[in-house]
Amino acid sequence: MTHPPWTRSDAVGEALHVLRMSGTFYCRSELTVPWGFTLPAMPGCLWFHVVTSGRCLLEVGDEVLELGVGDLVLVPRGEGHVLRSDPAASTPSIMAIPHDMDDRYAVLRHGGGGPEATMVCGAVRFDHPAARTLVGLLPELVHVPVSPLTGRLQDTLRLIALEVEELRPGGEAVITRLADVLVIQAIRSWLETAPRTGWLGALADPRIGRALALVHRDPARDWSVAALAAEVAMSRSAFAARFTELVGEPAMAYVTRWRMHVATDRLGAGETVARIAAELGYRSEAAFSRAFTRVVGESPSAARRARRARDVLAG
Repeated sequence: MTHPPWTRSDAVGEALHVLRMSGTFYCRSELTVPWGFTLPAMPGCLWFHVVTSGRCLLEVGDEVLELGVGDLVLVPRGEGHVLRSDPAASTPSIMAIPHDMDDRYAVLRHGGGGPEATMVCGAVRFDHPAARTLVGLLPELVHVPVSPLTGRLQDTLRLIALEVEELRPGGEAVITRLADVLVIQAIRSWLETAPRTGWLGALADPRIGRALALVHRDPARDWSVAALAAEVAMSRSAFAARFTELVGEPAMAYVTRWRMHVATDRLGAGETVARIAAELGYRSEAAFSRAFTRVVGESPSAARRARRARDVLAG
């Protein structure tokens, strides 16, 4: 497998590179005051909202944000939340409001006939374990307001706004792809100012970050502390101490846990336990199953059932 040249030394770049997502739901909303609706919780998904005209309120738990044109907000944990024109507007479930739905793209027209607002909203899921770990570091709410510091992101927002305003053939496909780019840009924008601590700090470390990238890239390799230390030109003892200090757990515990992240994904995709065990370097299906149960807390078959149940609820 060919990897981008920057990933040899930039584990943060590699983590961004695997921010590939699958769209669960996209919606272009044409709203008139008063309007409001409640979006359901979608565990495992990231909600995003882009205001392309007008204003609105976003309510997540006890937090209330006022959003204007060009504002972007992410709800990384997929919590249920409310969008409305003003505090007095009613907020029925979005599922109870008639809308035009085509596969996973919806057009919502809703409101009382007053001043207009338009938005693009969506819920996406990240497929790669590194991407999900990275998204898991985000705060409960990420607000990216209009700012000279977010110029490239604003360029993408302007393209989305143009597509919403002058929807042409293929416009829905363009909007969904631009929305995916926008989410990645927002996460990158957050990374530029986020504290480099914990796993993120480890990714940014030239040597430990490279070791993490090697494990993420090839989890089936017969890794040992000595092998990882040699790859990053450190002594075994110095590497082991620094890895534990930055990552928060010993190197081989991380390798095993990462393999189980990968295994959980493959179980959800329908691969057999025997094939997963072989591809992750285990000598037998039984050895893999014991390791999986120890790390994950349930058997591979139970994890497969749970993953499929979550996918059904989300999709």
